Amino acid sequence: MDVQICNESYDDAARIHEVTAEAFLNAPHADHTEQFIVDALRRAEALTISQIAMVDGEIVGHVAISPVTLSTGVTGWFGLGPISVLPEFQGCGVGSRLMESSLASLQAMNASGCVVLGDPDYYGRFGFKAVEGLRYPGVPAEYFQALSFSGVMALGDVAYHVAFSAQG
Repeated sequence: MDVQICNESYDDAARIHEVTAEAFLNAPHADHTEQFIVDALRRAEALTISQIAMVDGEIVGHVAISPVTLSTGVTGWFGLGPISVLPEFQGCGVGSRLMESSLASLQAMNASGCVVLGDPDYYGRFGFKAVEGLRYPGVPAEYFQALSFSGVMALGDVAYHVAFSAQG
């Protein structure tokens, strides 16, 4: 399968909304607002990275990366997510391609690092790990993970953009 990764364009927003909704429709740990989060991040101009995966000219996946704040005042950190892949393309490497591309883009921007909330087995494949002293309040520590690009790990409480509270 030939998967192409590129930055989203203005005309992709509606399809990204649909893909994100479909990707999380039956996800057991989702709150099913992921598509609204992406829309709100876009409206707030807080999508630092927004990339799509295409197969045969059709959008089948998307990844959003936005800035996070740390209680310690450290800057240069970003939050990965939501990352969405249509159910029929999950397990085919589309998500991995989106992960690799978006992380490479962050590194090219000289970002300090990236955090993610999700399955440690999946995100661990890309170098993410739970870090003692780096917290996302209200979430089990093993599911909140970080990847440092600079070799220096951030500490403190992490806050995502207010768009993450979008409900519709």
